[in-house]
Amino acid sequence: MATLVMGNPGLGMRETIEPEAQHGAIRPERASDGARNDSEIMLAVAAGDESGFTYLVSKYHRPIVHFLYRMVHTEAVAEELAQEVFLRVYRARSSYRAEAKFSTWLYRIATNLAVNHARDNKSERESQRVELDAMDPVTGMRTEVANRDLNVEQVLMREERMSAIRREVDRLPERQRMAVLMHKYQEMDYRQIGEVLHLSESATKSLLFRAYRTLRESLREFL
Repeated sequence: MATLVMGNPGLGMRETIEPEAQHGAIRPERASDGARNDSEIMLAVAAGDESGFTYLVSKYHRPIVHFLYRMVHTEAVAEELAQEVFLRVYRARSSYRAEAKFSTWLYRIATNLAVNHARDNKSERESQRVELDAMDPVTGMRTEVANRDLNVEQVLMREERMSAIRREVDRLPERQRMAVLMHKYQEMDYRQIGEVLHLSESATKSLLFRAYRTLRESLREFL
């Protein structure tokens, strides 16, 4: 099975992490493979449909890498974790029951892997330097796409703001950080986020409210 996953075009090539505006977030499941939605395709995978798995990998690989990148801040690690996500999906195919959307199940696996990685590499993550061309975790913009007409002082202020935003997002409690990433970048609604984090919809709204309030307060000087 590893050969299938590693040989898939969606997993085999390295991608440059770019703003979500260019790649798009995961949209609600729909009949994108004939008359089947993603959950139905995954059930077919469980029954032996290898082409269905290839389709799901090609559809979700890039968004999952983007999501993981914002959790681990390293492209190579995000790619490696994405490989593991889809390997786990395939290995668990026989136990998939479509009780939740396929995308929700997928992000739950990705979230668990990212959290475990962050805990195992906490000291390394805390000492990791900030890349000047990394994405702004709130705006989704890269430093390199800033207005070329900005003077040196303005460029430095923009870089300082981006670094501050990344730092403050990383300082959020674990669940708040994951909820912000799913809500802001993957455009997941409260119900989907709640299913990933095992929270009610109202609890998810409260979680995001607290997270955004904390960010506004800590980043007041940059707003």
